[in-house]
Amino acid sequence: MVKCAIKNWDGKDAGSATLDLKVADESTASHVVHRALVRQMANARQGTVSTKTRAEVRGGGRKPWRQKGTGRARAGSNRSPLWRGGGVIFGPKPRDYSLKMNRKERRLALRTALQSRIDDLIVVESFAARFERPKTKELVEALSRWGVDAHSKVLLVIAEKQEGIYLSARNVEKLKLITANGLNVYDLLAADQLVITSTALETIQEVYCD
Repeated sequence: MVKCAIKNWDGKDAGSATLDLKVADESTASHVVHRALVRQMANARQGTVSTKTRAEVRGGGRKPWRQKGTGRARAGSNRSPLWRGGGVIFGPKPRDYSLKMNRKERRLALRTALQSRIDDLIVVESFAARFERPKTKELVEALSRWGVDAHSKVLLVIAEKQEGIYLSARNVEKLKLITANGLNVYDLLAADQLVITSTALETIQEVYCD
């Protein structure tokens, strides 16, 4: 169990929250998180890249020149892999890169990854009511008051999608906005700092408790 201070809109302490998640043992934590990260990145691959073999390339049916007497090397097709415009040897073909991982392991990896970033975690009060209209400047100023470095990559986690916050955050450089239900290992590890609303933290503990 870890205690975190909650900051209000002005950047002042407004209470505390506890982060109580079941995480992996220290000896296996890095392995579990690494497996989840590799799985997520592999599953994001489309696997649609494709090349043509010499059998699939158009043309090449006629022998370029006779077998003997020309002084040139033997050639049976101008679509040989040795020729410009020819087929590709052992080139990539469409394939499925997806990897499987048990649901319990995935959740364990996510909780472990979140717990490992506790030193970079900033918990703030929910501020959805302040963004009935998009206000990018106010969001940037609030991040500064909360202690976020202007040059760091920031992951902002809110309880549920709110249009005003989304429109305010989408044009801020190095700021990524996700909901608590969309939490993932890659975003947790890629960010320099994490900003999570108190309501989002409650949702995370309810959804990923086991």
